[in-house]
Amino acid sequence: MTFTFGIYPGALLGSDTVIVHPVRPDEPVRITTALRQLQGDAPTLLVRAYRPYAASAPPDTFTTPADSVRLLGEGRKLDLVLQFREPTGEINSWLDFIRATVRTDGPHLATLQLCEEPNANLPILDGSIPNVRQAIVQGVIAAKEEARARGHDIAVGFNAVPTFDPADTFWKDLGALADERFHQSLDYVGLDFFPDVFRPVPAGQLCKAVTAVLTGFRNISLPQAGVNPSTPIRICENGWPTGPDRTEQRQAEVIERVILTLAGLREDLNISGYSFFALRDANTAGAGPFDRFGLLRDDYTPKPAFDTYRRLIQDLTM
Repeated sequence: MTFTFGIYPGALLGSDTVIVHPVRPDEPVRITTALRQLQGDAPTLLVRAYRPYAASAPPDTFTTPADSVRLLGEGRKLDLVLQFREPTGEINSWLDFIRATVRTDGPHLATLQLCEEPNANLPILDGSIPNVRQAIVQGVIAAKEEARARGHDIAVGFNAVPTFDPADTFWKDLGALADERFHQSLDYVGLDFFPDVFRPVPAGQLCKAVTAVLTGFRNISLPQAGVNPSTPIRICENGWPTGPDRTEQRQAEVIERVILTLAGLREDLNISGYSFFALRDANTAGAGPFDRFGLLRDDYTPKPAFDTYRRLIQDLTM
């Protein structure tokens, strides 16, 4: 089974409630150099990017990284997220936006994700937008139909975060909307998860926690929506920030343990890829939990985890 690695190369990111802007601008030349180093001899490295859609009243969202096509080439292709940020929940223009994106960006795309964390009801995430489940189902179908019509080999999917609330009905609700066209169009389901970041994991339990989250996602969440075991899982966002009481060396250790655990599970759980969040800190001098997710500091100097991720890409790419 093919397994591909990727990374979000921007520094802008969202906290629980607001957009966190980097203290230094993106520098495409330096970013490209870092991507080449990470990719090494691997045939590809997916470049993750986020593009919001909001027709009636654009909220506080930003396309990031800017001009992401400049970062491609040498086997690198785009892992593009289209965020459903239309406050009214209106669908038809959203579908037009998806089709236009496939027509325009199709040659650059490896994957196209519809909606961002639609089961997380937070202000900056798509789970807070009305009609988001319908936006997923109809969006996946529209994207796949357009890709087929244009002859583009694009993996189309959506993502989610782990569900810990037994009363959460997201997956059952999605399953009630999903029809055969949706399941035939769906190429993967993504998972964003950050073990030992927002919920501390006891010492020595990290691998067990990662295994439990992924197993639950495959065996409990996805079946409720009728997603077949043959549909791969992609890890779309995973990371571990540095900061006070969170050392750079520990970041490298966590990344290695998480990725090696995934590698051991990828056949049994049908996991087809992993993308790290993020390449660079928003603010290395900041003390907030969202300031230092990067493999690089905000001045583009590497933390130890940069070399760890580079080595794992070389060792595990198939």
